[in-house]
Amino acid sequence: MLKTERQAFILRQINLHNRVLSSDLSSEINVSEDTIRRDLNELSELGKIIKVHGGALSKSFHSSFLRKDVYKSDNKKIIASKAVALITDGMFILTSGGTTVIELARLLPEHLHATFFTGSIPAAYEYAQHPNIEVIFIGDKISKSSQIAVGGEAISKINSIKPDLCFLGVNAIDKNGISDNDWEVVQIKKAMIKAAKRTVVLSISDKIDTHQSIKICGLDEVDTLITELDASDILLENYNKLNISIL
Repeated sequence: MLKTERQAFILRQINLHNRVLSSDLSSEINVSEDTIRRDLNELSELGKIIKVHGGALSKSFHSSFLRKDVYKSDNKKIIASKAVALITDGMFILTSGGTTVIELARLLPEHLHATFFTGSIPAAYEYAQHPNIEVIFIGDKISKSSQIAVGGEAISKINSIKPDLCFLGVNAIDKNGISDNDWEVVQIKKAMIKAAKRTVVLSISDKIDTHQSIKICGLDEVDTLITELDASDILLENYNKLNISIL
């Protein structure tokens, strides 16, 4: 693989999953970690990514949650509009972080009265702009890579509520379930799924049939999957065979 092809692949993985590890990229591309580190340094110098110890972060999400150049933003708006249709007055909603959740927050109708729980700083900011939404922030240590609260105190707070819906932004989903590459974030999402009456997964189609190194849950714990695609799309064929509502 040429360097330009390799760096294009790296950039897509970073934008797709928000955070990547050098070791994972090394295995996927079959090159040394030194080569990956040089590529990440070059991409960082070009202003395309944020280089961190052991990997990199997506600049479109982590530089500022008010940025307009979000990866596949049009698709995420379609997903958000489908998700908003599930929310009714008086609901208690638990949400993770991520750019799709932020789009959901921006599309909430002004007349909606509901309570939103979140440990995401960007999502909490967006909810706070809404005239009739009560926002409860789940605080603890902040993960710099995901901009959400992580740790035992956050998990304890999540365990104390019983939300009607949990909207979960994900990094990867395949036949084995939902996965991520951040151990602390995985523990938060596990607690969110356990706490909620219904779990709704929000995923752009690029993440369908991809996986990360740490499993969050199996598909049997997912009630609804929302993508930008039509529910009958061939990419969703295997998911339609399961006991999951596809929107």
